[in-house]
Amino acid sequence: MFSRIERGIGEELLQYEAMTGLNDGQLTDLVARLHGLCGDMFVSAGRPPALGLFRSVALVVCLMRKNVTQEFAGAIFGVSQATVSRRWDLLRPLIGDALAEVVPDPAEVVGRGTVLVDGTVCPTWDWRHVPDLFSTKAGYPGMNLQIAATLDGALAAVGPVPVHGARHDAYAFTASALAEELTETPTVADLGYVGVEGIDTVPYKRFPGIDLTTSQVEFNTSLSKIRAAVEHAIAHLKTWRMLSEEGGRYRAPLEKYPSMLKAVIGLFFFAAYE
Repeated sequence: MFSRIERGIGEELLQYEAMTGLNDGQLTDLVARLHGLCGDMFVSAGRPPALGLFRSVALVVCLMRKNVTQEFAGAIFGVSQATVSRRWDLLRPLIGDALAEVVPDPAEVVGRGTVLVDGTVCPTWDWRHVPDLFSTKAGYPGMNLQIAATLDGALAAVGPVPVHGARHDAYAFTASALAEELTETPTVADLGYVGVEGIDTVPYKRFPGIDLTTSQVEFNTSLSKIRAAVEHAIAHLKTWRMLSEEGGRYRAPLEKYPSMLKAVIGLFFFAAYE
């Protein structure tokens, strides 16, 4: 289906793995999944396209993995920024659709166990025409993603609907649609989720002039220790640097964010389990 000339050999494949986080087999599998969705988009009766399907997929995955600029990605792949932009717009939503089936049901990951819930703000440009992006908690504009993790730090689910960064976790838990995915699963969260329907266990809150009892303090300490696992899961998800503070920030128009997020969630589980 894909010529070795296009795919390259040896060092080029190792280069792709470093850029995408996918090994040769995974990248080939992803391209095969996309081949049927792309139809004749990469078939030309005349001049061949600047990038064939394999390298186009590697390019778009690289953008999400490394969060480099389109100009920089174009220089790496030997094409113009305009070509990078067209491939990004074409393949980003298709990758999310192609990998939707590999995203597990949280119950499959957790079994009969408990999930830890937390929110994280993933940085974006400060689009002045978009209200409620700036998160005072994080200190930068972004999108609030709601995360569920197992007690040993494995990612169980990501709320599929990104929420503007200014919104509180208590609001984002439901608005992100994560609550819908955890209806049958016991949940533990921090004080930001006190009183939230669908959250079963939170720490005891200290009120002015009223000290917590010894048992309440011990309970909060135990809860704090196990909740470190969800931070591990968030850090692992953010190795896809388009979601990471260290990767700069998401620079594309916000209307493309949901399809990017769907693609990254699919790629995360695809890379981890396929």
